[in-house]
Amino acid sequence: MRAARTDRTTPAAPRAASRAARLRAVHPMLWAAFAALATGAVLCVIGWYGISGERFAERQLPYLASCTVPGAALIVAGAVLLAHGRGALAAARVEELYALLVAVEGQDPAAAGAERVTDPVATSDELRAVPDGTLWHRADCPLVAGKPEAVAVDAAAPAAGGLTPCPICAPPGPRPQESAED
Repeated sequence: MRAARTDRTTPAAPRAASRAARLRAVHPMLWAAFAALATGAVLCVIGWYGISGERFAERQLPYLASCTVPGAALIVAGAVLLAHGRGALAAARVEELYALLVAVEGQDPAAAGAERVTDPVATSDELRAVPDGTLWHRADCPLVAGKPEAVAVDAAAPAAGGLTPCPICAPPGPRPQESAED
């Protein structure tokens, strides 16, 4: 089944390529951000070290002008690039998730949604209920399928037991009781 889906989703390959291109465009920005942050931090440390070794203010100004101020500017620029790069990365991921949500094996999303609504989730006529539950289900309903504690119930028991039909599998309502005369 998965191979069949893969074969049908080949039109989505250009979208995946464009997503990869967006991600490749974001990564250099993140590397530049980290480089600017690291360089700015190194310049600030060098400036602080130079200033701390000088006693007079007029000798401290060259270190301030050549290392500390540019280092602080690089730290601010790196922080801005980092924020923008992470935002772009998050936007690329959101676009990818949206594409996965609306792409239904190469079909129009509106038609696929209409098709999905008409397809039944479960088709079994056997009814099941979970002890202490409030719903009754078809046996192949995803909510009870594979649960060993789900027990079979007859058609009259759900109405008598206060159970309501499952909104997902829409089991058949209780059948009218046949008279004993028949």
